[in-house]
Amino acid sequence: MRRLFTTYLTVTAAAATLAVAQQQPPAQQPEEPVIKVDVDLVNILFNVKTKKGELIPNLEKNNFTLREDSKEQTISRFSRETDLPITLGLLIDISASQERLIEIEREAASQFFSSVIRPKDQAFMISFGKETELLVDFTNSPRQLIAGLKDLKGDGQSPRIGRSPVPVNTGPVPDYGTPKGTLLYDAIYLASTEKLKNEVGRKALILITDGGDQGSTYTIKNAIEQAQKSDAIVFSIYYVDHSFYGGMGLSFGGGGDEGGLKKISDETGGHVFTVNNKHPLTEVFKEIQEELRNQYSIGYTPTNATRDGSFRRIEIKTDNSDYHVQARAGYYATKNDGQ
Repeated sequence: MRRLFTTYLTVTAAAATLAVAQQQPPAQQPEEPVIKVDVDLVNILFNVKTKKGELIPNLEKNNFTLREDSKEQTISRFSRETDLPITLGLLIDISASQERLIEIEREAASQFFSSVIRPKDQAFMISFGKETELLVDFTNSPRQLIAGLKDLKGDGQSPRIGRSPVPVNTGPVPDYGTPKGTLLYDAIYLASTEKLKNEVGRKALILITDGGDQGSTYTIKNAIEQAQKSDAIVFSIYYVDHSFYGGMGLSFGGGGDEGGLKKISDETGGHVFTVNNKHPLTEVFKEIQEELRNQYSIGYTPTNATRDGSFRRIEIKTDNSDYHVQARAGYYATKNDGQ
């Protein structure tokens, strides 16, 4: 699972090292200007919606109040973000329960990439089932992303529910192994740490899955924590092949884990979109595009300046009680960033 990412990064680094070794020492170039960043500034991107879920795009700084760990903060920066470049990762479930949905996903995602990716944006694509695979690395080319979608195919593994006991005679202490089937949490963790962590600006992950996880090395808590540390908003698309689960019976979960997806998205400032006959996948992608292009940005310097790595809870409210703020739950006060 991790090998698929690590191998790519290692090969890339080795090629770069070889290229440098083969070159003559370059002539000394003028020093680039130093860009100073206020690492103490915390930036939060968020949406505001009505109770019916309609986006509110025209609020001002004085419409908001901000608290960190229940203490009011001074908003020093405020803007409405419609054209700010975005770094986007699409994570697609190809496990057995999703195989019959892949063609629909391929078509809808192709339309989404064609309409949302602009020259200054970057996107990548990962498939996950019994393994995680980087299908397309960072690119601003919708054509490359759409070409990568053609490589999508189910991993052909039959579902295995529960934990399979290892025979007792394999060692003095009985052990239990979890079969690999849908590495959802691993995919989020790796996308956050290996693809998004060192990127700047707006960052988002889009998941297409029924929410079931089976066999991940990392937990849902690990996945959420890394997404928060990389400052990534997670939009979850809950897409279930009910005929698959119906054929297997209720003992197989009955349709994934929508609750787990809601937890991941709520904690990172995203949203869960449910696909059904009245709400097709193409419409879901249009709604995600609207959310990405109608965000607010708030920046502030925390009154608690201690960088102890602890998690700080954030609460943003508007002066209209009928509005709902969709923002991440907080940030980790690490020493090397201001996220």
